Amino acid sequence: MKRLEDLDVAGKRVLVRVDFNVPLDEHQNVTSDARIVAAIPTLTALRDRGARLILMSHLGRPKGAVNDKLRMLPVAERLHELTGWPVRSAPEIIGPLVKDLALSLEDGEVLMLENLRFDPREEAGDAEFGAELAALGEVFVQDAFGTCHRAHASVARIPEHLPSAPGLLLAKEIDAFAKVLDHPERPFVAILGGAKVSDKLPVLENLLPRVDRLIIGGAMAYTFLKAQGKPTGKSLVEDDLIDEARRVLRDAEAAGKVLALPVDHVVSAEFRADSPHEVVTEIPDGMLALDIGPRTSELYAEHLKDAKTVLWNGPMGVFEMEAFRKGTEAVARAVANCKGFRCVGGGDSVAALELLGLDDAVDHVSTGGGASLELLEGKVLPGVAALQDAAS
Repeated sequence: MKRLEDLDVAGKRVLVRVDFNVPLDEHQNVTSDARIVAAIPTLTALRDRGARLILMSHLGRPKGAVNDKLRMLPVAERLHELTGWPVRSAPEIIGPLVKDLALSLEDGEVLMLENLRFDPREEAGDAEFGAELAALGEVFVQDAFGTCHRAHASVARIPEHLPSAPGLLLAKEIDAFAKVLDHPERPFVAILGGAKVSDKLPVLENLLPRVDRLIIGGAMAYTFLKAQGKPTGKSLVEDDLIDEARRVLRDAEAAGKVLALPVDHVVSAEFRADSPHEVVTEIPDGMLALDIGPRTSELYAEHLKDAKTVLWNGPMGVFEMEAFRKGTEAVARAVANCKGFRCVGGGDSVAALELLGLDDAVDHVSTGGGASLELLEGKVLPGVAALQDAAS
């Protein structure tokens, strides 16, 4: 796969697939510009080399139809505010007017296309739509890691026509996950949380042969505890996966791997933020576990102390409710204090880090929940595969 520095971009129209799927308020103001900020290093590197930038992104879920509340103009304006660059906003995705705007770009100028998902062919991965997009540019840069697990036209089809490479953001993601999955320093400790074993079973199966210790938290832990014959009360358990959980436990033991499960729990009678709660070592009937307890937090922190590689995906409890946040906070601090390479993989674990103000305390925070999960499952992402097979 080519790198950004391998592309000849001076004086050329460079199509850049960015992830500017940012939240907007009722007045179409951007309420979080983190994804825009994350793309600026790639865009700066290209502008500094004389590229003429044509930016493409989706925004929300317009379902293949024009939706005035999901136009890209507010995003273009926010990019201008952040950078000071003139950013022109195209009224459409493709067509003669857009082609004229693209051809009129000067070195360093920026044009943002309209919301890709206004055209149903984007999500369908339509080859003709990909070719029409490619015709706007001369070079393609993929920097939207969060969409690389989707075989959409702007992700998988454009590289068929243009010299292509990952942007700095995507290259960082690829390198970080390669370091964790393919070349980890040991001990390698993975922490998996979240609600369901079914969501993480492929990840468990892919990671178990690679890790030295596997720490499990969140509601998914209770399927494993029930598989061990321990009481789980009203906690979320996937009864149809009890046998799978037993198999994972057996495989871990046979391979000499540590598989750590909660030894105490924060329980409540109801799933409510203000519901009375207590710490128990055995979950009573009628109670459900909503967080790991303090002894478990200490045990998990001990497993992380000497780790040289740490991968964390998923919270330890219902962290969005303050009463059930302490376990996730304890694990987040233990990860932050670890001296090894620390990679936090997308979704709720990133949200937890940000909530606790610890997102700058780790080595890599992934920008794509679904994409990072598929990498952890051992899948090849369509967006990355397309770059590997790109036109020269």
